[in-house]
Amino acid sequence: MTAPASETPAGLVSAWHRLAGAAVLLDGFHALKHAVRFGAEVRVALTADRAGALALAEELAEDVRDTLAELLTEVPRETYAALVPRPHPTAVAALAVRPSRAGNLGKLARTPRTAPVVVLDNPRNLGNAGAVIRLAAGFGATGVVTTGTLDPWHPTVVRGGAGLHFATAVERLTVDELPPGPVFALDPEGADIRSLKLPDDALLAFGSERSGLSAELRARADHLVALPMRPQVSSYNLATSVAMTLYHWSATGGAPHAL
Repeated sequence: MTAPASETPAGLVSAWHRLAGAAVLLDGFHALKHAVRFGAEVRVALTADRAGALALAEELAEDVRDTLAELLTEVPRETYAALVPRPHPTAVAALAVRPSRAGNLGKLARTPRTAPVVVLDNPRNLGNAGAVIRLAAGFGATGVVTTGTLDPWHPTVVRGGAGLHFATAVERLTVDELPPGPVFALDPEGADIRSLKLPDDALLAFGSERSGLSAELRARADHLVALPMRPQVSSYNLATSVAMTLYHWSATGGAPHAL
């Protein structure tokens, strides 16, 4: 669901300041496009180049072109730049209502699942977390859960996720609060993933970029799983590890029919 744009640039800027503290920043054309596609309630949307944004929509997102035309209000480039922490090359930004925590927790806890939940155990890098959320949405994962201090709805994470937070359930939980399901934790000491079939109701857990799995998550794991890796290569990037694992799940019969 979306709301119409403010009628004037001045009204839009006023609305932006009023809403910014509690809303999700959609940074760039693609973030807004994805959020609209997956039902985000966009409260205000602006651009310094409305014609350019709608041309992008004609080329890349014809399905939401009319909605974007209704939402977007053009403002001077300096006004746009003053409202966002880092101007995006597409000169588009919007504010949307964050999905309810209760709703997301309900989706994560519901069983049986048709797709796994990705668990990032104490992640450190905001960009990596965003890339993982984008991957999870692409594979149709039920959701992405983070443990630790990183906020998975931080603006940098949302930017890295290209607005696809609205396509999957994203929440921060403790290890004790993880949703039900067998935990398959990625670890070099685990069984070769190629020897396993990952169930749809699995929690696929990945340790932090620096220190791997926490002792708490390792103790919670039902299975340790290892990705194939050439000797003397230290590790894969976090998003690469998630992509390999979700691909293995999908290639061994787990992918939803819609993919």
